[in-house]
Amino acid sequence: MDFAKSIFENRKELNRPFLVAHRGVCGANIPCNSIAAYKIALSQGADVVEIDVSKTKDGKYYVFHPWMEPIFLRSKKYICDMTAAELENERLVNQDGVKTSYKVPTLYEVLTLLKDKVYINVDKFWTDVEGITNEIRRAGVEKQVIVKTYTDEESLQRVEKYAPDLMFVPLVKHKDDITEGLLGRNINLIGVEVLFPKDTDECISDEYIKSMHDKELLIWANSIIYNEDDIINGYHSDDVSLHTSPDQGWGWLIDKNVDFIQTDWLLMLKQYMENRK
Repeated sequence: MDFAKSIFENRKELNRPFLVAHRGVCGANIPCNSIAAYKIALSQGADVVEIDVSKTKDGKYYVFHPWMEPIFLRSKKYICDMTAAELENERLVNQDGVKTSYKVPTLYEVLTLLKDKVYINVDKFWTDVEGITNEIRRAGVEKQVIVKTYTDEESLQRVEKYAPDLMFVPLVKHKDDITEGLLGRNINLIGVEVLFPKDTDECISDEYIKSMHDKELLIWANSIIYNEDDIINGYHSDDVSLHTSPDQGWGWLIDKNVDFIQTDWLLMLKQYMENRK
């Protein structure tokens, strides 16, 4: 990826959606959001990797999905209630819930690993816009980072104040009624992430996607399912792609002309795209 060019230029040259590795590539003994998971994502050809951020009570940033400590650490204590020294003694578990040798990496470690290699989607950015932005700048990855928040006024004001230059993608659940306002703010808006329970929702309609592209904005879609009670892709998902038909899952999203597809099955999606060409 050429970070001297804009993300719009890179998307045009790629001539397919960006492949986004959700929490890296994990499975078996490799935990998600680990250094190993991100190295595998790089080796399998990710264009973007998604990372989650948590902060210890003494103010150190780590890559970990907040509130998942009982699942991924088998811990009754949350990172926000731990010191960095306490967290250094914890180990991530594998998919069978068995402790591994893998530690929770610091945010700086992960940003340094990914520097000059791929775009980096920093999720949970809204939890501490100022502090996370400082870590991004310390690692020197400003040109690679895509940050997301919801469109509440408080979050937008913090982005304007601390991260006006970082590529920004708001989360959108309904047909666009905020884009024009965002384009007029001191925010580096590059697109929207559409979350749609039904594939008839207006935010995934051909008309809406065209209107975003006419504004030179990108569309981020997800094929992941993290909660079957909270569907965000109209069931055009990784699951459908793998056990029914990839044309109904990934293919449907590609035909919609989205610009990013976030997946938990990076290599399978990549192979599907290559065969589809």
